[in-house]
Amino acid sequence: MSMTGEPIDQFAAAQSPERRVSVRLGSKAGHEKRDAILAEDYADPDALRRLAGAIKQHTLDHLDFYLERAESRLIANGVTVHFATDAAEARRLVREILARRGARRVVKTKSMATEEIQLGASLAEHNIESVETDLGEFIVQIDADQPSHIVKPIVHKNRREIARSFEVHGLGAYDDTPEVITRRARAHLRRKYLEADAAITGANFVSAESGRLVLVTNEGNSRFCLAATRCHIALVGIEKLVPRDRDLGVLLNLLARSATGQQLSVYTEFIAGPRHTSQPDGPDEMHVVFLDNGRSDILGGDCREILRCIRCGACLNVCPVYRQASGHAYRSVYPGPVGAVLSPLLAREDFAAFADLPRASTLCGACNDVCPVDIPIPDLLLRLRDRGKRAGAQRAGLALSMTSWSRVASRPWIWKQALATGRLLRFLLPRLPEDLRPRSVHAWSGNHELPEWKGGEFRKWWKERSGPK
Repeated sequence: MSMTGEPIDQFAAAQSPERRVSVRLGSKAGHEKRDAILAEDYADPDALRRLAGAIKQHTLDHLDFYLERAESRLIANGVTVHFATDAAEARRLVREILARRGARRVVKTKSMATEEIQLGASLAEHNIESVETDLGEFIVQIDADQPSHIVKPIVHKNRREIARSFEVHGLGAYDDTPEVITRRARAHLRRKYLEADAAITGANFVSAESGRLVLVTNEGNSRFCLAATRCHIALVGIEKLVPRDRDLGVLLNLLARSATGQQLSVYTEFIAGPRHTSQPDGPDEMHVVFLDNGRSDILGGDCREILRCIRCGACLNVCPVYRQASGHAYRSVYPGPVGAVLSPLLAREDFAAFADLPRASTLCGACNDVCPVDIPIPDLLLRLRDRGKRAGAQRAGLALSMTSWSRVASRPWIWKQALATGRLLRFLLPRLPEDLRPRSVHAWSGNHELPEWKGGEFRKWWKERSGPK
């Protein structure tokens, strides 16, 4: 089901050709860049993926230890550490920190965690101006839209749409030249940096060894956010920890290559705490809010591997369902294969509302093949499908069709008849008038061609070779 309540296939079919092309080509380009640079730089990329997966899994297996260690190192670095059990507590903690400083204007960097808890809307409700400074997120914000990709929030838009948005919101006359769009956004946002009272970021990683936060961007907006403001609040999922600084060498190399096809992102910042007295700029005060929001429940379940995710978006880029439907079809902050696993799990009591997402997959396995931390996403999707069935969250029509399939497939004599009928249907169906075709067949045949019939030969082959010698 999409964010509008439609099944994902229907949502995809209703998208404009322009949007479908933007998503498909943007995703395809990201996947091809990833493959090319990994093959060029590493003799055995899969070995590196397995190593990264082992590092992340080790951290999850000992998360209580590494959280305590990270907390002590952060405090030693001059950082105030908070823990939020859910979204409401995280929003309250952020508002209280801002209130103590009298902060009314905030600049934000791109952060999936802040999207997850709907922090921007919460701040607006309390009359606090919050400006997204990542260019894609900024465009999403002024359009009252939603991100459709973990790394590229506006992969569903083209430059003509962006130019129209800038014109509507008073950022200049229509001009779809990328350089002009970027220059106008830069001029607008730099005023916001200087006027802001506080900066809110996420973190790609947190080293438990040193207490350093790692921020990875390509626009440098995080540096601008932190240079001019005097208070820094970082909202970080508890799964973002890594044991040691040296582990970052593995993960950062894979993150950039998997996300954008770069050897390293343009800006990679290591933040140890608030500014020292010897430094002229930077926050005097730094807070880290570690967010649980259902992650502990996931950690104790049978889909815990999904918490390895480093939010690179590689699984989205390769996924045939995502390429057709776009991120909006998933009605969640986390789209694509990772979202099909993570969104139902984070929903907890509302699992049934997202139980259809694990079925929005071909189970082709491409998401696992490209995952830089080797998450077995197809296995997790199957576990969630089973959970949905046991919870009664499966559509009745789907349950009926699978029951029928099971009965046919488990009875050899019926299966043989079905094979014989299949050859006849292959001939008849294309010749039937559209109004006489079964509805499901008509919907399928609008986008597909029936393959050449090749069934029925295996049994003959086996009989010829398994008889007496």
